[in-house]
Amino acid sequence: MTDQCILQVEDDPNDAFLLQSVFAEARISNPIHLVADGQAAINYLAGTGLYADREKHPMPCLVLLDLKLPKKNGLEVLAWIRQQPKLRRIVVIVFSSSALPADVDRACELGANSFIEKPSDYPESCEIA
Repeated sequence: MTDQCILQVEDDPNDAFLLQSVFAEARISNPIHLVADGQAAINYLAGTGLYADREKHPMPCLVLLDLKLPKKNGLEVLAWIRQQPKLRRIVVIVFSSSALPADVDRACELGANSFIEKPSDYPESCEIA
């Protein structure tokens, strides 16, 4: 699986960097492609616009999806993913600072494979990898 990429959908550069640092420390060597809003995630997964070149933007094996995103929120992106026949089996982990029961329930209803609350610091982050 190390040659397959991970799509990280995260609008906070600090959170993106933290997760990528944790993955590097855990020796997870899958390339990580980062998009900063929900519409960009949809475009990436659809292979449209800036993401049409699948050599540069390959289909990910895993999507790490924040909920609070500009343009389209994570729940909208998740709903879109699960409506696409070719993407129904892709692993989507909601990785969000919101652990509100309503958000967790809705993410599960929409087909998230897992829901992880973002840790508040680096040592806690290392535990998730």
